[in-house]
Amino acid sequence: MTQILVPPFTEETARAKVQAAENAWNSRNPDRVSLAYTADSEWRNRDSFLTGRDEIRALLSAKWQKERDYKLKKELWAFGGNRIAVRFEYEWRDEADQWWRSYGNENWEFAPDGLMQKRFASINDVPINDTERRL
Repeated sequence: MTQILVPPFTEETARAKVQAAENAWNSRNPDRVSLAYTADSEWRNRDSFLTGRDEIRALLSAKWQKERDYKLKKELWAFGGNRIAVRFEYEWRDEADQWWRSYGNENWEFAPDGLMQKRFASINDVPINDTERRL
């Protein structure tokens, strides 16, 4: 039986929530990932401002069509109450086979049922050579 991770978070449950998010995102399945968010979830992702699962699913579908061979690693940065902050990096290659490493931070806020109601992400991309890949 899967443990439902709800706030307030302990270090153990915050780490588990971060790992669950990493696993889901690495599936590159927009339907699966979108179910972790409330129906009216608010997002800022780079320069996009989204509301709701349908917009989240559409952004993720486009993302993973562009970002081929996507591989993500998330780390817990801080937590308290119903909020978690993470740092992350991921690698991907574009349609011209240029590899990229994207770095960022996310601030998450959760509803009482454990679904994420707010996600604010700041992300920077750096071109890398194939030999520089580490994920």
